[in-house]
This record gives sequence, C-alpha cells and structure tokens, in this order.
Amino acid sequence: MKNYLKIMTKNELKYISKLLFKKYRNESELFLIEGEKIVYEAVKSFYKTDKIFIEKNSVDRFFEISQIAKQKNIEIELVSNNDIEKICDSKSPQGIAALVNKHNQQLFKNGLITAVENVQDPGNVGTIIRNCDWFGCNQVLLSCDTVELYNPKLIRSSMGSIFHINVFSSNDFYTDLISLQRNGYKLFCADLRGIDIKEISFSKKSVLVFCNESQGPSEKLLELNPDKVTIKKFGNAESLNVANASAVVLSEFAYRRL
Repeated sequence: MKNYLKIMTKNELKYISKLLFKKYRNESELFLIEGEKIVYEAVKSFYKTDKIFIEKNSVDRFFEISQIAKQKNIEIELVSNNDIEKICDSKSPQGIAALVNKHNQQLFKNGLITAVENVQDPGNVGTIIRNCDWFGCNQVLLSCDTVELYNPKLIRSSMGSIFHINVFSSNDFYTDLISLQRNGYKLFCADLRGIDIKEISFSKKSVLVFCNESQGPSEKLLELNPDKVTIKKFGNAESLNVANASAVVLSEFAYRRL
C-alpha cells in the first residue's frame, strides 16, 4: 500500500475539487466523501475506494481506517489542512476524505422497496436512506428527477447508510414501478388525502413511495393507482417533512413484519 506525504499539485487539487459538481462526477464515475464515519463505512463496504486523503497532523486519529485501507490495498495520501478544506464540501471538514467509485446497483424484486419521487432536497433524501437502513428496508429506488445519489450533502445526511443498502437511481421510474407491480408488488404512496396508515394492510412485497412535499404525487404516479396512505394528524401543523414522514411509515411497516 502506498502511504506518503504529498502536497497536492494545482492540477490534482483542481481535478478533485471538480468532483463537488455533478457533471464531473458523471464524467469520472467517481465521487468524493468526507468525515470519519462516512469514510469508515465506505472502506468497509462493497464500494471500491480509490484513495483516502488524511490531513498530515491527524494520522493517529484514523488508525482503524488506515488498517482497513492497508488490508484492501487502498492508497492513503497525507495532505495539508489547506488542501483538505479545498476538496471538502462542508465548512468544518474532519481531516479525512476519500475518492470512491460509483457502484452500478440493480433493483432486486424481492422484499420491501422504498421509492422517492421528485424530492430535490439532498438532506431529506439522505435521511430517507438512513431511515430505510434503520428500519430494515434494504432497497431504495430514486426517480430521475430526485436529487443525485452522490450529492455531497445527501451522503453526509445518510451518515454512511448509502454504503449499507442497495440504492438504485432509475432512468425510467414509472416503468420500473410498473415492472414491480407485474411482479406482484403492491404500490403505496404517502399523501395527505390518503387512508390512515394504521388501517392499511401491507404485503411483504410492497413499494412505499415518498413524494415532493409541496407537489405531492405526480399524475404519472397516480395513473398507476397506488393506495394512498397518510399519518393521522393530532395538531395544527400543515404537513410533515417528507423525511420525518418516511420514518413513521417505515416504522409502521417494520412493526407489522415482526
């Protein structure tokens, strides 16, 4: 394993910094992650990590990550604090970042699937993925108009859960949903006008669709005749944040499976 102190060249710094933008992530098939927990989860996962960057005065803090990297022959590059700050998206980087290869995942037509339609906020989508991980839903289907899976804020919000479960970015969301229905899946979507979730009978092969908060389910989705479900309201709030709503619905489904 290569492990050496190096000050990044301007060209290298420029190249890595470009990965903060979707266009360059798509071109390179690489994405950038940061933070101790997220890098730790990545190096343990089925994703291929190309290189780890550690701030040169922080090496001892990341001993366990370094040991896993050594076992997997992942290159570690020791860099300056200034360089770490330039390649990281957050305002307070933790002294560690990594380059990871995108992973082309497949949707397995078995068990519970969570689907996300037209949700643009990366924090919400990352939290939905994290909720799925917590409640034992191992498959997530993202529509093409949902925020990109490898958005830095989404990855941070998932707290590493994107490295635990199968998250599939669909090129044809509604065709994929139709295919799932043909394979015996029952389609549910969260909607304020739906039936109380406590009154719904779930099947083991269910797709739970969470939609854009302000727009609700699209016409294309409604054409597929999903069962609309809602969370009973006891107060005066107009609606629930989509990520919070996903936690309630996934929790209900998880308890039904016990």
